[in-house]
Amino acid sequence: MDVLVPLPVAIPLLSAAALTAFGFWCGRRLDDLVAIVATAATLAVSLLLVFRSSDHELVYWFGGWRPRNGFALGISFVVDPGTAAIATLVATLGLAALIFSWRYFDEVGTLFPVLMLVFVGAMCGFALAGDLFNLFVWFELMSVVAYALTGYGVQHAGPLEGAVNFAVTNSVGSFCILFGIGFLYARTGALNLDQIGAALAGRRADGLVIVAFTLLVGGFMTKAGAVPFHFWLSDAYAVAPVPVCILLAGVMSDLGLHAIGRIYWTVFSDTLSAGDIRPVVVGFGLVTAIVGGLMCFLQRDLKRMLAFATISNIGAVLVGIGLLTRSGLAGSIVFLNTNGLLRSAAFVAIGILVRRFKSGDELDLRGQGRRAPIAGVVFAAAGLALALLPPFGPFLANALVVDSADTLGYGWVPPLLALAAVLSAGTILRAAARIFGGLGEAKDPLFSHEPEESQAEPADSRRVSQLLLWIPAAALAVVGLGLAFIPELAGHALRDAGRLLDRSAHAREVLHGVAPPATPTPSYSPSATAYAYGAASTLGALAFAGFGLYRRRLPIVLRRAAARVADRPVAGLKALHSGVVGDYVAWLTAGVALLGGLVAVMVR
Repeated sequence: MDVLVPLPVAIPLLSAAALTAFGFWCGRRLDDLVAIVATAATLAVSLLLVFRSSDHELVYWFGGWRPRNGFALGISFVVDPGTAAIATLVATLGLAALIFSWRYFDEVGTLFPVLMLVFVGAMCGFALAGDLFNLFVWFELMSVVAYALTGYGVQHAGPLEGAVNFAVTNSVGSFCILFGIGFLYARTGALNLDQIGAALAGRRADGLVIVAFTLLVGGFMTKAGAVPFHFWLSDAYAVAPVPVCILLAGVMSDLGLHAIGRIYWTVFSDTLSAGDIRPVVVGFGLVTAIVGGLMCFLQRDLKRMLAFATISNIGAVLVGIGLLTRSGLAGSIVFLNTNGLLRSAAFVAIGILVRRFKSGDELDLRGQGRRAPIAGVVFAAAGLALALLPPFGPFLANALVVDSADTLGYGWVPPLLALAAVLSAGTILRAAARIFGGLGEAKDPLFSHEPEESQAEPADSRRVSQLLLWIPAAALAVVGLGLAFIPELAGHALRDAGRLLDRSAHAREVLHGVAPPATPTPSYSPSATAYAYGAASTLGALAFAGFGLYRRRLPIVLRRAAARVADRPVAGLKALHSGVVGDYVAWLTAGVALLGGLVAVMVR
């Protein structure tokens, strides 16, 4: 039993409790410093766990309540390199957010650092939880904190509305997850993930199991923001303070997808055939990637633009998970970590622009970004990497997914993923060229004109050192780009994914303490096909950025023809994102029904 295992949760939560009790007498500067030190310690411990779990899982049973004869009553944390890497990502983004937010708000007392510490601790607890109910508890804790942080600028209408939409839709998703847990408990009498999997192994999936799977996956898709469960996400991210967006867009949404992959392989892999489930999950992932990319192109508010880029990236990760192969899962692991860092770096760059120029509108900021060159470099570098530019992390992740799809005969998947990357990354590059290069036109009626979201952000202040703004942006970009150069990164991801896919060996290790023999790290080199898709996607993103900047200079005949084809679908797509929470709940309900119907048809 490794005593380090509970520390990524204990350190931030105990620090939050201490600040709550004594922070009022410490002063704001000391409160912020305590939060930064606690998060840095969480980062150090999480990184140690990545290496200490490289050969076998670390299983920590709270109170010493170990399983007897494979039956677990106690609560456990299960650490493998993948889950430890997620905890490391959470702590990294939390540290960057706290540094960026140093004296960010004028009057907050100890509330903001306390909420951020609880947020970090809850996300780490979710990543490490070994039983289904505590997975739900940690996710609910992080969700409640996220609602409060989203609506932090409560004196403005936008943050309040975004927080309400966030809370209502995610609460419905939480009820789905809770009912799914109840159905599984009714069938198996267990809550530990591996014990549930052992109880279901070899059984034919009946209606109760299918409904439980549907509710769990639908609930976690809501948390992740997959289409058609995604409507709340852009409303929330557009109004949340930039330090909060770093964690929301960088890792919180992806945690829902992490849960889907982990639950399928640990619980359902021996009762629901991969061949039956694969087309359903891949289909949802591709629709999410394309819709997110299209909506990203239609935005002029930078925070809302990155929110839809996040949705598009979520679709790509969901495709990797949905392929239900070792290579696809490995690709999703790399996607989750590298894309999260790069999206967060882009959000920090937006925060710099908002603080300096008091606007987050692409058209209003045209040419002004020349006075913030570091933000421009970070924003453009993130866009290029997200366009699948070799050899960076998103390209490597996509290469693993491409190889897996080709092996399965899903050769139509990689072109659609490349198209999604062209749409979302091309839009980011369009904004970078317009804001930092002064290119393109100053007006474009196609882009959605949203209410000014930056009003909830504090104005620039001389009390804030510019280094506290530049350092998080540059550090996140460098780490996000540099992960691809870790020796055998793809090989480590393949090995870790293979350990999760072996359900019976994983259950023996968790429930019986029998560690499997260490497996060597496989070598991996992207195929020529993957390089071709990476090059095509990057060039396509650059061309699409140029189209977004100068599309109104195209011949009038072409523009009229395009308008006849696209105007009505574009108007319909915009209308769906109404901002009305009742509409969002209706789409969530329809999405769960569609998911369950497709799964039932495929399994039967």
